[in-house]
Amino acid sequence: MPKRINFVFIVYLVFIGLVVTGILPRWLANVAAAGLVVYFLAVPLEESVLFFARSIPFFVALPLTAGFDSLNLWRILSLVIFLRWLDFEKIKLFFRPPFSTIFYLLLAIFLLALLSLTQAAGYILAVKRLIYFINLSLVAIVVYDLISKHREFSRKLIVNLAIPTVSVALIGLLQLASTYLMNIFQFVDFWGGVVERNLFGNVWADIAIKANTWFAYYGEQISLRLFSIFPDSHSFPIFLIAGLPAVLALSLAAAIRPEMSLKSLYKARGRLWVVMVPVIFLAVILSGTRGMWAAGLVTGLLIAGLVYLLRKKKADNYHKNIFKYVASYLIFFFILFGVAYPIFASPQFQLSKDSSKLLANRVRSLINFSETSNARRIEIWKASLTSIKKHPLLGVGIGNFPVVVGEDLARAKAGSSAHNLYLQIAAELGVPALILALYFLWFLLAGCWRNFLLEDSSQLTIYFAASLIFIPWNLLYSLTDVAIFDERAFLIFSISVALLIACGKQNDKH
Repeated sequence: MPKRINFVFIVYLVFIGLVVTGILPRWLANVAAAGLVVYFLAVPLEESVLFFARSIPFFVALPLTAGFDSLNLWRILSLVIFLRWLDFEKIKLFFRPPFSTIFYLLLAIFLLALLSLTQAAGYILAVKRLIYFINLSLVAIVVYDLISKHREFSRKLIVNLAIPTVSVALIGLLQLASTYLMNIFQFVDFWGGVVERNLFGNVWADIAIKANTWFAYYGEQISLRLFSIFPDSHSFPIFLIAGLPAVLALSLAAAIRPEMSLKSLYKARGRLWVVMVPVIFLAVILSGTRGMWAAGLVTGLLIAGLVYLLRKKKADNYHKNIFKYVASYLIFFFILFGVAYPIFASPQFQLSKDSSKLLANRVRSLINFSETSNARRIEIWKASLTSIKKHPLLGVGIGNFPVVVGEDLARAKAGSSAHNLYLQIAAELGVPALILALYFLWFLLAGCWRNFLLEDSSQLTIYFAASLIFIPWNLLYSLTDVAIFDERAFLIFSISVALLIACGKQNDKH
């Protein structure tokens, strides 16, 4: 299986790379899609799931017709995987008690989302949004079942979550290098007009180019922000942070033994993959996403609390050392701001009359509430709270957030949002849905903590230790954005959640 999946993956990447860069005509993406459907039907289900996981950032929108060119390939392949997995016996097992707390929570949230359709001004838009999230969750259901039955599948999955994380980080650095080969206008023409258009289709590309987050503005200062092959500079770092536990687990597991002290852990050599950790952190910084920077700082404080909790719980030295060892890699994030400073200030990376203070101004703007984007966020948050007071039970309907801020519903496609995940849930689905969602996230983190303490595999122990750092990081960032609902970010997040829950079920058995 490894040789076959690697061969098909490389062929697919090369082919799609030629299409995305405009070397091959875009209609050939349909040929690639047909080939992958055949491949997914022919190989074992486990292989198709692993291929799907490693390909999340590289799925393209299919140019089916001139007027309909934004149907993404992941939608088709996730349905193929789910239908291959599904049978009558699985349906019966799925609805056979006793049910887990997670099952009840997710079912309740789904029912509230369904009920919110009754409040939606844009009913069709709401139905499409509900289908979108169902479509996004199909592979996660299959992942949960596969890991529940075959524990070894979790280790294979970790490898295939690390691959796309490293890949998009490297593409982000390639994007950075391209700024030194072309001026900023040529940059926008290539990455926006060619790459984004061939990746996401004309409709989405027009939206991305018109209302892009690729630049940070400070009066006359304009700074470029990396986005790799994502539609914006917000979902890109979310994807990286979500994939970091897999990268760390793959990098460090081989060097760890239960009897090792913290000092000996630092002396041990991990796999070469470990060099990608600072690369990923640098890409996160160069995305220019201030909320992600702030969330990283708060996460640093959270780590101190978790270290104290480990001591209070009287955990063994092995788990204490593992967590401290994994957490220490966060130091790279703060050190690398020193590397990012000259990059932000370089002429190739910005248009500015005073580039020397650009990064400093970006950092200071975190607490400048009169700054344009901050002020707009505050206005949206106020409008969201007002809407929640008016519609506390079922909100304004899933996918109907533009109603909250008095915008045309057509703006939903252009990215109108609450700029706060939790306010968005409450505004669209109601306060009960928010309470359930928060409880689900708390249950998830508690399960992650339990898995970390119970796991006997060094790779999975590291994975859960890292998840205790990076899941809260993304959830903290979600106080300022809803980019976790981006299709690529949500796919890697939902699959990671399925891995966590399924491993928890396995640990309960043992």
